[in-house]
Amino acid sequence: MNWGDIASAAATLFLIMDPLGNVPVFNAVLSNVDPQRRTRVIARELLIALLILVGFLFAGNAVLAFFGLSQPSLSISGGVLLFIISLRMIFPGRADHAYGQDAEEPFIVPLAVPLVAGPSTIAVLLLLSSNQPGQIGDWVIALFAAWLGTTLLLFWSPYLLRIIGRHGSRALERLMGMILVILATQMLLDGVRDFVHSL
Repeated sequence: MNWGDIASAAATLFLIMDPLGNVPVFNAVLSNVDPQRRTRVIARELLIALLILVGFLFAGNAVLAFFGLSQPSLSISGGVLLFIISLRMIFPGRADHAYGQDAEEPFIVPLAVPLVAGPSTIAVLLLLSSNQPGQIGDWVIALFAAWLGTTLLLFWSPYLLRIIGRHGSRALERLMGMILVILATQMLLDGVRDFVHSL
């Protein structure tokens, strides 16, 4: 196992899952859910998200082959998508907090998908599994580590909000967004480089 690659992939996935940015959204969506029931809902949604992400990780090569996608196209599209997500983290709009208007208990949408198992997370997993399929065990560990960190933060989100407040949460989310901008740019450049070499 390459622990350096695992740590790098886990950190990237953790940033993309954006648990700090999702803390206020989770609390808004679950504001009408009974506090005793809230923990079970969060656990259920996070487990669903993990199953979805693991499925895409193992089916990465099959998905790419079925749609006839190339590595450069996946890198470029993943970089663009990640760049857009990171910009929304740095410059949030009102739409980012519109999930709290539904009084029903959430199921899969929006907590599991797209807040945790979002398109950018899926794109990175597809990229990892298709680029280095021999390290699939490493990527499973990285995904689980990122998911575990996200889970712990979201479970403790009410206490976290009391400690750092909404302004502190927003500041940390913007810092994570700035790091993601750099990662997205590198992913985009790698995709362009691979495409040029394939010509």
